[in-house]
Amino acid sequence: MGGLRILLADDHSLVRRGVRSLLAARSGWEVCGEAADGREALEKVAELKPDILILDLNMPDLNGLEVTRRVRKMYPRVEILVLTVEDSEQVMRQLLEAGARGYMLKSDAGKELLAAVDAVRSHRLFLSSQVSRMLRGSSVLAAKDDLPPKEPLSPRERQILQLLAEGKSTKEIATALDITIKTAETHRSNIMRKLDLHHVTELVRYAIRNRMVQI
Repeated sequence: MGGLRILLADDHSLVRRGVRSLLAARSGWEVCGEAADGREALEKVAELKPDILILDLNMPDLNGLEVTRRVRKMYPRVEILVLTVEDSEQVMRQLLEAGARGYMLKSDAGKELLAAVDAVRSHRLFLSSQVSRMLRGSSVLAAKDDLPPKEPLSPRERQILQLLAEGKSTKEIATALDITIKTAETHRSNIMRKLDLHHVTELVRYAIRNRMVQI
């Protein structure tokens, strides 16, 4: 792969400086800009057209969730990695559903930031170690996740489930598999019905438990 342009958005200058120093370990990776609040992050995305936005959740003006929603709507080619102190499964679910490709805790950044950026630049889902442990240990829906589906998933449905769990949109799945968006949506509905799941986070947890994605 060629050079990578990364935009950092965090209201703490020390955090931005630390992230920048970690990213400097990779040749060809360029921090093309920094933003100290959510509104500035949107302005810098529009101006600089980065490949990846590394985004804090709790920022002035616009929070990370709202920035994620707007960036995915206006600049869908920009991948988003959320770097936060929030270890809430609900918050993670909201961000993944909004279009973030990765979610990691700041305490994991020293060991896992480079791997996270590598995954996100390849359009793969990344959850840091502590987030993965949180999902595996969650009691919510755990029993249901351990049960096989009432109806077996077809090979195509398993393929689409993996892509969904990796953060792909319905449109991206349709393009990757050379099927129509309507067909992809139908498969997604069938998967949800067979697994009795209703949210992206539930799909991710199911895929992790059944070793369908690597994290």
